[in-house]
This record gives sequence, C-alpha cells and structure tokens, in this order.
Amino acid sequence: MRAVSDPDDIDATRRTVLAAERTWLAWWRSGIAAVAASVAVGGVVPELVEGDRWGYVAVGAGYALLALALFVGAWLRQRQVQAALARGGYVGVDPTWVFVLSAAAALLALATLVVIITAS
Repeated sequence: MRAVSDPDDIDATRRTVLAAERTWLAWWRSGIAAVAASVAVGGVVPELVEGDRWGYVAVGAGYALLALALFVGAWLRQRQVQAALARGGYVGVDPTWVFVLSAAAALLALATLVVIITAS
C-alpha cells in the first residue's frame, strides 16, 4: 500500500480498508449460508421425504455451486480492492458479476419453491 502521511488520509484509508474487510466477510457469510442451504436441501430433506429425491439433490448442488462462486468472488473482489487502494484509486463491483450471482440466487430460490410444491 502507498505511504500516507496526512492524518486525515490515514484515517480515510483505515476506514476504507475496514469497510473492504466487512464486505469480504459479508461475501463469506453469504457463502456459508449457501453451504447450509445446500446441506439442508440436498442432504437432509431428501432423507425425510418419500418419492423422488433427485430434485432436492439437484437444488442442493446448485446452492453448493453458488457458495463456491461466492467464496471465489470474495477472494477476487478483495484482491481488486487491495490493488485499487495500493494505487490510491477505487474499483467498483462488476455489474455482470452482480447480475450473475443475483440471477443464480433467484433461480435457486425458484427451483426450491418448485421442488417443494411439486413434492406435496
């Protein structure tokens, strides 16, 4: 990271770094939640229901893939932010990445709903 001498700049840099860390942890919390959904939907629920279980397993696998994408995204985002801070700049989140993750989460929620409704 570049050297900062003005106390106001030091404080602003500290706040920015801490905000980036909180954001990284939020990505991790979302990934952990997706892992929990994967275990619940794809592992636990199929043991509790009668009949076809493949839908639950497929949706559970989707949640696991979403978790993987969130963990990788957290790592990539943290690298981008640190590089931008080292340059004294800013980098926003790629709108395509936001769309892909949001669409994947929405599709998984819809798939979960469909599997639950059709299993009833």
